[in-house]
Amino acid sequence: MNNFKAFLLLTALSVILVLIGNYVGGVNGALGFLLISLAMNFFSYYYSDRMAIAMTGSREVSEAQAPELHAIVRDLTARAGLPMPMVYISPSPQPNAFATGRNPAHAAVSVTQGALRLLSYRELEGVLAHEISHIKDHDILVASIAAALAGAITWIATILQWGVMLGGFGQGGGRRNNEGGLGLLVMAILAPVAALLVQLAISRSREYQADAAGARLAGPLGLADALEKLEHAAGRIPMQVNPAASHLFIVNPLAGRSLVAGLFSTHPPLPERVRRLRAMRV
Repeated sequence: MNNFKAFLLLTALSVILVLIGNYVGGVNGALGFLLISLAMNFFSYYYSDRMAIAMTGSREVSEAQAPELHAIVRDLTARAGLPMPMVYISPSPQPNAFATGRNPAHAAVSVTQGALRLLSYRELEGVLAHEISHIKDHDILVASIAAALAGAITWIATILQWGVMLGGFGQGGGRRNNEGGLGLLVMAILAPVAALLVQLAISRSREYQADAAGARLAGPLGLADALEKLEHAAGRIPMQVNPAASHLFIVNPLAGRSLVAGLFSTHPPLPERVRRLRAMRV
């Protein structure tokens, strides 16, 4: 059901992009923007892991460098029936973690230095079970495509806004042209908002699903305890991270920055996540 919902939401993002193209240039415009959508999806499919690793400053570590971390990841992936992913450590002092990669055969997990210092073995196992569940369910690919589509919509809408304001679209002087320009401006303003809301819905639903799957893999209590620690630390310890990568982390690394950031969070409310985990019987 969650995978079907994600498919519908991704389709909605593509439809928004195509509708903008149709409004601007008819069938040719719709076709052009559809091709942009496909190109963005293709790029995200192949390069999402490299972009995430680069944006977070993560460094790959060998088993000799991080034996306990490797042992936990190996055990969990064996339970999940997955190949061993690459293991990274981010230098950030904020306790957090994320997974990336287009599929289980090209996946990576990264844990921050702050998480390694703060979490117990059981809590770290719960966090990594959550991330490995993301890998198993192809959530990273889904999130990357959603982010790419939403980004394309925002980029195109920004160009259209400037075009209308500078007289480039629908500003031929006639009433019909003026009305067309106004309609295009309204669409250019509303489309990015709609795209953002759809992207957030995808991200939040996948987080709930990964919590449940991770709890089945390693038990719910370790993950529940870890989430409470991570959320508390995220509000006190800043992380220098591109906001475009914030959806990857198990806990929003920008939590507590502002009221607006909370309203438009890529993650569901932490108390509800913890409540659901503690109510599970695994």
